[in-house]
Amino acid sequence: MEEVVHPKLIVGIGGSAGALNAYVDLLYAIPFNTGMAFVIISHMNPSAHSDLAKILSRHTKMAVNIASDAMPILANHVYVIPSNADLLIENYTFKVISPRSGRNKQMNIFFTSLAEEMGVRAIGIILSGYCGDGTDGCKNIKEHGGKTFSQDMSAEINSMPLRAQASGCVDFVMPLANIPAKLKSLAAAINT
Repeated sequence: MEEVVHPKLIVGIGGSAGALNAYVDLLYAIPFNTGMAFVIISHMNPSAHSDLAKILSRHTKMAVNIASDAMPILANHVYVIPSNADLLIENYTFKVISPRSGRNKQMNIFFTSLAEEMGVRAIGIILSGYCGDGTDGCKNIKEHGGKTFSQDMSAEINSMPLRAQASGCVDFVMPLANIPAKLKSLAAAINT
């Protein structure tokens, strides 16, 4: 039986309006063998999530799956939040709560769960979008010892990244192409 390899870091990636290009560009820049897991938390229309997984799978060598209840979170995989659901983490598996608790809360809910479950191994990244979802979740990640990023002014819709930055809860503001190298250095700094 193959040994399950837990990811060194679990990286939550949140976005809404204009984020599709950001997801694609970020995944394209990330090597396929980082030892991390990536979880896309999107505000896209509930019916569009299955398409999102298909689209993203064209831009990375990592496996891309729609998260499902009790699914193990594996290194070198990308997961997409299912439609009309909130997503939590428990012991390196997903917990799916459907229907979702409300619109535009999914990032805060996932990031908070990620922070509580993973501590220093939690990463939150805020990409293009409207509203302030993700800001409270990033605060929780920082409080539990994890690190947070936001897309710089390259974001198509910058209200979500700017709200997070204004709150003081973002560690790194950078273009998407620079994020993978920073993730690698953060992973290297964590004792296995």
